[in-house]
Amino acid sequence: QVQLVESGGGLVQPGGSLRLSCSASGRIFRIGAMGWYRQAPGKQRELVALISSNDDIDYRDSVKGRFTISRDNAKNTVNLQMNSLEPDDTAVYYCNAGVKTTTLGPFRDYWGQGTQVTVSS
Repeated sequence: QVQLVESGGGLVQPGGSLRLSCSASGRIFRIGAMGWYRQAPGKQRELVALISSNDDIDYRDSVKGRFTISRDNAKNTVNLQMNSLEPDDTAVYYCNAGVKTTTLGPFRDYWGQGTQVTVSS
């Protein structure tokens, strides 16, 4: 019913930048919070950045000052600008959104397929 498609991952040298984008489509009545998570090999998935429907923003401490999350409600997109990338940022990055598909239904979590970010020299 709802699809999230990410783009923008890749290989970058330490200190470099990448911009991730995520577009939501399908049966969407309303989108609540949108966010980016990441999962490195052998580690649990962790929250990177979260933006509410009112543009309240939260970042994990290790990315504060380097990453910027933004959203475009008219286009149902969320972006993550990543600057000053470090090898520890290497992971698969997943887009997440809370979506209502009907007027009376609850918000449900939807996930993208993930995009690989590799920071290496």
